[in-house]
Amino acid sequence: MSRTLTRQDRPELQKAMEEIIDSGFAGMQVRVHDERGGWTGSAGVNRLGGSEKPPVDGRFRIGSTTKTFTATVMLQLVAEGRIGLHSPVDDYLPRFALDRRITVHMLLQHTSGLFSHTGEYYDDGTVAPGIPWQGQEYVDNQFHTYCPEELVRLALSKPARFEPGTDWSYSNTNYVLAKLLIEEVTGNSLAQEMHRLILHPLGMTGTLVPGASPEIPEPHAYGYYRYEHAGQWKVADVTRFNVSWISAAGDMISTTEDLHTFFSALMGGELLPDALLAEMRTPHPKAGYGLGLFVQETDGGGTIFHHNGGFFGWAALMYATPDGRTTLTASLTSGDAELDFAATAAAFQNAQQKLVNEVFLNGPTEPTR
Repeated sequence: MSRTLTRQDRPELQKAMEEIIDSGFAGMQVRVHDERGGWTGSAGVNRLGGSEKPPVDGRFRIGSTTKTFTATVMLQLVAEGRIGLHSPVDDYLPRFALDRRITVHMLLQHTSGLFSHTGEYYDDGTVAPGIPWQGQEYVDNQFHTYCPEELVRLALSKPARFEPGTDWSYSNTNYVLAKLLIEEVTGNSLAQEMHRLILHPLGMTGTLVPGASPEIPEPHAYGYYRYEHAGQWKVADVTRFNVSWISAAGDMISTTEDLHTFFSALMGGELLPDALLAEMRTPHPKAGYGLGLFVQETDGGGTIFHHNGGFFGWAALMYATPDGRTTLTASLTSGDAELDFAATAAAFQNAQQKLVNEVFLNGPTEPTR
């Protein structure tokens, strides 16, 4: 068992967190496990107007980090012989009359070409809207419940991005279909299968699949969304909101400890057979995306795997070396800093790179098993 180190033992990590907070975030909690043991820390404030730091063991919304969990459940069902990885999705979900060239593998790797129900950005700068995702309309729909079928049919009403299997484009609709496929095959909810295959075996008691519930169990920090409406800037509390709009593409709640437990076990070969783990970790050449995770070459010449996530108010980081022995898991909450969407995204990118450099550049990043 790794010993828990104190904040003073890793001043470089504490400094990195404080610099991230200074860039415009409200609060942050970080967990690192490596050859030096385990370390946790936090910086910033738990909620606006307060002085208390975020809890180092707090729950948070993990956004698209959920995709790695969903992909793992799908691949575990492939291992059980209940789903064919290269079978047409239409075989399992004929009610959508999908292009029969779209396979399960394409859903997990974002090569289906399906329009993303949360909207699309095109290379020429145009935007094709999906469900409400920003501004006052987003806030007004904070507690609205969307059915997964509704999200899929919205996406199918829009032109496909490309012919199945011919390109790569990140589409949240792929993972809504993955959820529906899992539920069709098993007769259980995705939450039940997640508990059976991942959460219960690994003892992940801090993680949940909330469905349409807006609640987040204590302890937790608070997330905020700053936006402009009618010529005025407003700040909305988005700690409680209905995440059914993103479904299995980003709805889960977890902790830094549970994300460490999950990703370390996944990378260490505890959840998937070797062949399927290798398939999961084989990246598409355009984006470095495997099946539910990204493959990244570090500046030091090593390899790390990750899937970060975020939406207004919340962000999550989840990184590991190929053997799962070094992990970085973290959460960030945004506050009332005067950052627009692009500036917030840029700050998030800088934040994650700063921590990745601190944790992985000098540590082992090659497979050891």
